[in-house]
Amino acid sequence: MDRSATLEIERKFLVVELPRDLAGLEAAVIAQGYLAIVPDGTEVRLRRKGDRFFQTVKSGRGLVRRETEVELSEAQFAALWPLTEGRRLTKRRYRLPLPGHICELDVFGAPLAGLVLAEVEFPSMAASRRFIPPAWCGAEVTGDRRFQNQHLALHGMPANFPRQDPGTS
Repeated sequence: MDRSATLEIERKFLVVELPRDLAGLEAAVIAQGYLAIVPDGTEVRLRRKGDRFFQTVKSGRGLVRRETEVELSEAQFAALWPLTEGRRLTKRRYRLPLPGHICELDVFGAPLAGLVLAEVEFPSMAASRRFIPPAWCGAEVTGDRRFQNQHLALHGMPANFPRQDPGTS
């Protein structure tokens, strides 16, 4: 499936304690690598999610970003993936229902083990402002560049990040 450019309105939070009801949810293992990262925040990434493959271009920073995603064949993905060497990450993503929203909970693999982020997308800026995160969410890191996936893939765990295990085993 090819998607034309859309605006993504999303808030991101550190997770301080995993929600109890994760065990019953399906989780997708995601491998993600970056082909290009531009100083203005534009990125071109590859993603394998289960047996599906995507190329995504994102631009902008913070709460609102433009996103265009194109589904690739496995052969196309395999041809491009080596170009992401040194700019990759893995994570297990849970889709967790919240009242009126879906939360994507990302539990990162090594070398980012111990980092868990929650992302919630919104249909409007007003809806994003009304959202009250659940108690298991900690600090909001929406505008914190250190917690963008592209930055994590390039630089690893943010300096001075308190490595803690919110029950990710």
